[in-house]
Amino acid sequence: MIIVGVVNNMQDSALRTTERQFRDLIKAAAGGRAVRVKFFSIPELPRGRKGRAYVDTHYSDVSAIAGAGLDGLIVTGTDPQGHVLVEEPYYRPLTQLVDWAEEHTASTVWSCLAAHAAVQHLDGISRQRFPQKLAGVFGVGPIAQHPILKGMPARWTMPHSRHNTVPAEALDAAGYQLLSTADDAGPDMFVRQVKSLFLFVQGHPEYDAGALLREYRRDVGRFLAGERERYPDMPSNYFDDAAVAAATEFRELAIRTRDPALLDRFPFAGSGEGMAHPWSRSAVQLYSNWLSFLEDRRAERAGRRQSSGAATQ
Repeated sequence: MIIVGVVNNMQDSALRTTERQFRDLIKAAAGGRAVRVKFFSIPELPRGRKGRAYVDTHYSDVSAIAGAGLDGLIVTGTDPQGHVLVEEPYYRPLTQLVDWAEEHTASTVWSCLAAHAAVQHLDGISRQRFPQKLAGVFGVGPIAQHPILKGMPARWTMPHSRHNTVPAEALDAAGYQLLSTADDAGPDMFVRQVKSLFLFVQGHPEYDAGALLREYRRDVGRFLAGERERYPDMPSNYFDDAAVAAATEFRELAIRTRDPALLDRFPFAGSGEGMAHPWSRSAVQLYSNWLSFLEDRRAERAGRRQSSGAATQ
């Protein structure tokens, strides 16, 4: 059995959704493999009463990760509290996790903000902030050959949702291998192979069809509540023409009449049911390749133990 750990760092409002997204993706990617998923939480993350109660009941503290027998690890991003990454309350626990994963996993996936924290810690590569949030579904193309990309199409699509990026030039200079790049979004995936294969993913293959819509609605709500000054841009390449027209009409109303109560008139179902999900097949292929890598490393370790045992008899 392959054992995968997921350190879920998402804020309370997205905690259970992110858990479900990764469970569903790993289940779809497993195929005939036996895979067990264990969830962990970093205690330094700011949480409300309900969020804290949920992780205390359903998750293990990240301090227990060393005894969990993991083959691989996935570390999610989170909603940043400020602009300076190293000042975030969870930055130091994340760097400790980077050091542990380097020594004790066959491979770790660092997602979005977790990827930014990892490269900052490993090689001093600072993320760069976009003028405005990058959100949407972008065309992606491979720029290298790697087993993680086995069976991927010549081009695929991937959702991205982030305020920051890491520059390709800095990654290349530090010895990272860039695997794919996204139109208008820069580096999509890159790897660093030392003792563990670190896979850094700036996009969100785990997203379900409605994830970008729910984030957009949340950001609209923040504008209406006065928590942000600028009305959010709608996700790129995500809405069809009718949805763009409806979103544009609501935007004009929201800017004229800035009232939190208007969110009840947001023109889309809150779940995003019925939205297109074109990245699903590529996401499953990507994680199937990752699980194959973990399976191969587990078999290699078992073979070495057998050889060592035979040699001592």
